[in-house]
Amino acid sequence: MFKKPAVRRAALGALVLVGAALVPGGVAFASHPEVSLPGSDFEIDTDANLKVDDPAPSIDWANVAETRKADKPTGATDDSFGQGTKEDTAVPSVVNGSIPPNKSDLKNFGVYLESTATTKFIHLFWHRVQEPTGTTNMDFEFNQSKVVSANGVTPVRTAGDLLLQYDLAQGGTNPQLFLSRWVTSGPSSQCEASNSVPCWGTRVNLSSAGIATGSINSSPIPAADSDGLQATPISPRTFGEASINFSSLIDPTKCTSFGSVYLKSRSSDAFTSAVKDFIAPTPTNINNCASVIIRKQTDPDENPNTTLFGFSKSFTTDPVSANTFSLTDDGVQTYDKTVLFGNNLTVTEDLANLPVGWDFANVDCSASSGVTPTISGALVTFSLDAETDVLDCTYTNRARATIIIKKVTSDGQGSFDFTSNTLTPTSWTLTTTGPGAAGADSRTFGNLGAGTYDAAETVPANWNLTSATCDDGSAVSAIGLSAGETVTCTFVNARERGAIKITKLRKHAADGPGDHPQPGVTFTVTGGELPLAGVTVTTDANGEACLDNLVVSGLVGNYSVTETVPAGYHVSGSATQGGIAVSESTCGSGAAGVTFHNIPLTNLTVSVDSQVNGGTASTIDCGAGVVSTGANGDGSTSLNDLEPGTYVCTVVIDP
Repeated sequence: MFKKPAVRRAALGALVLVGAALVPGGVAFASHPEVSLPGSDFEIDTDANLKVDDPAPSIDWANVAETRKADKPTGATDDSFGQGTKEDTAVPSVVNGSIPPNKSDLKNFGVYLESTATTKFIHLFWHRVQEPTGTTNMDFEFNQSKVVSANGVTPVRTAGDLLLQYDLAQGGTNPQLFLSRWVTSGPSSQCEASNSVPCWGTRVNLSSAGIATGSINSSPIPAADSDGLQATPISPRTFGEASINFSSLIDPTKCTSFGSVYLKSRSSDAFTSAVKDFIAPTPTNINNCASVIIRKQTDPDENPNTTLFGFSKSFTTDPVSANTFSLTDDGVQTYDKTVLFGNNLTVTEDLANLPVGWDFANVDCSASSGVTPTISGALVTFSLDAETDVLDCTYTNRARATIIIKKVTSDGQGSFDFTSNTLTPTSWTLTTTGPGAAGADSRTFGNLGAGTYDAAETVPANWNLTSATCDDGSAVSAIGLSAGETVTCTFVNARERGAIKITKLRKHAADGPGDHPQPGVTFTVTGGELPLAGVTVTTDANGEACLDNLVVSGLVGNYSVTETVPAGYHVSGSATQGGIAVSESTCGSGAAGVTFHNIPLTNLTVSVDSQVNGGTASTIDCGAGVVSTGANGDGSTSLNDLEPGTYVCTVVIDP
């Protein structure tokens, strides 16, 4: 089979069949004799040739890429039909041998489809060795089945196969073109020649119906203009061509497929005469239906695939199919060569009834072939006009995602306000009931699309935000949410803590004048969340003691400090100092300070001792009452726990 290298228009392999009315008008710019069909740009010249004679959009065999098939070389190896094979012979007999010149020894044939906006035209040519004597009769047989018959060459015939007949009377230049269809059931009256079915049905004159035309070359075709058919000029009456309005031959509501075409010659103009030479079938893949494939993907992949997504279509199929369908993740709806050609065909996902928790993401039709769809949201609009057209679109839906904002207090409990620029509502409050996970509170934001979100806590007074983290590694200010993902962001707060620093001073004459640090003194701190009995601390060598990690007074109230006064001392003021406000601080910085001052005590004793027993009698008055000596003249009085100061005693000795 000879194929020209340049492909300038659709070849037969892209042949499509759509019912259409014949378009009025003729070939544009025709400036030489033609018998072309109205509405077609293909030149069927009165004197048939292969070159383009007129300006664009005119076309001819020289500038199209037709399907072309050459016969076996003339001679003993040339195949032909024998043993009285006729048109109605279901399985022709294939033999080898020379074809007599008067029996139209064939050389080549070509088939080309022209597609206009409304009509499909099939163009045919035949090429033979030399003009035979008598009437020229040649047939182009289009078969639907690709199954080879018992002869190993021609396909099995099925009902609806087409026989396009090219009849040219001797000396004529304009052939008559007829159509018969293969019938397999019903009365024999529908047969053109046979007395029983299967047979070729009654012929229809396509030429007189105005849907076919043809011509032959009445003058030689130069080798340079033969489009590669032969290296020498083509003799008159050895090249013929024809055009048929193919759209008018096919039911536009049914898918019809023709897998191959072949050319044969008949020995006379009688339909019952023997069929002689033929050129073996060549594939055509003619089909008036194309393919649509709709695929479904989810992000993330479902496992198992259970969610149903609804679709609707607006195109006709043969056999008829419902205009709605559903797919799960990884599902595929395939209409394989069952979609009838047309314009403004559509398919769309039902976005109004998307499954809960899912969004439409996109539709990708880049896998399509021969189709340039228009995509608007989920709606895909497209046209099909060739059997090789494939609309292949993948719809992707994204699962809605979830963000959980969790509030944890590492100690205590409280209410905490949050805000967001991207979540709804934009503000909310979480309240913990105790420390740790057991007392945590949270809010879930579901049905979210993939994207970036944020959350922020308004940290209340007397609390510290110790951490704010998301379990996917996102920052709380930019929570990256993928389709179907659940991200938990945890805000942890701790109450502010403070310290009380106690300073202990005393008077101590041995250390010199003034105040001096007093070590070893015990103090009890109470209040806040301390045990009821309080917590004790003891002053160090510097006379200081500090208690930290106290919950600040703003949350638990003030504290009190009580001194355990050492023996031999009095406290300047009270041994308990209350109302101590603790704010955030440490023993090293900012601790609430409290100072205690101790005074050492002295015992004072005044005594008299009569040297002569009973010799004197005395009285002693130190301000605490008069003390008299006994009969022996001896006596004393004492004043204990005296703070430093001046004390006066009056002693009267009475002889």
